[in-house]
Amino acid sequence: MTDQRPQYGEIATIEEQRRAAGLPPLDEVPPPTPSDSVPAAGARPGDPMTGSRPDAPRRRPVDRLVTIALLAYGLVNVVVTGLSYLDFPTAMNQMMSALGVDGEFTNFAQGKLWGTIASIVLVAGWSLTALLSVRRLRSGKVSWWVPLAGGAITLLVASICAAIPLMNDPAFIDFVAKTAGG
Repeated sequence: MTDQRPQYGEIATIEEQRRAAGLPPLDEVPPPTPSDSVPAAGARPGDPMTGSRPDAPRRRPVDRLVTIALLAYGLVNVVVTGLSYLDFPTAMNQMMSALGVDGEFTNFAQGKLWGTIASIVLVAGWSLTALLSVRRLRSGKVSWWVPLAGGAITLLVASICAAIPLMNDPAFIDFVAKTAGG
């Protein structure tokens, strides 16, 4: 005949298992306090004495605030600039007037195409920057620099898109020739 006795822990209650492991009964264990989850000053992640987990993201409230503020500023900038690029001839006429260029922007076909491309670049660049920033924030990594770098790269690419029709405009070409030559 085979022995029908249960193996260790098969039918033991939680209390019996705790007693066998040398732990106090559940009704004698004090409830956790909020300070139990906060590591002690000078604690290192993964330190067994403080109970902090090495994979837990570090809280950086200033980094979070700065990152969100830069993303919000960038979003406002993208909306305003993107809308102005969609009306490219008006934006270029204002810019040319501010520079003192005689004449008006007349390269409408290229202006419409490249203004639309520049607007799309702004939206795509901000979206990618926001995605990368949020991922870094969630993982607890320093992220304030991501909106700055993303904004600089996006601005560079959008400016190149805007410069293409401007550099092919007769009034602007004449202005550059006059200022370079004399």
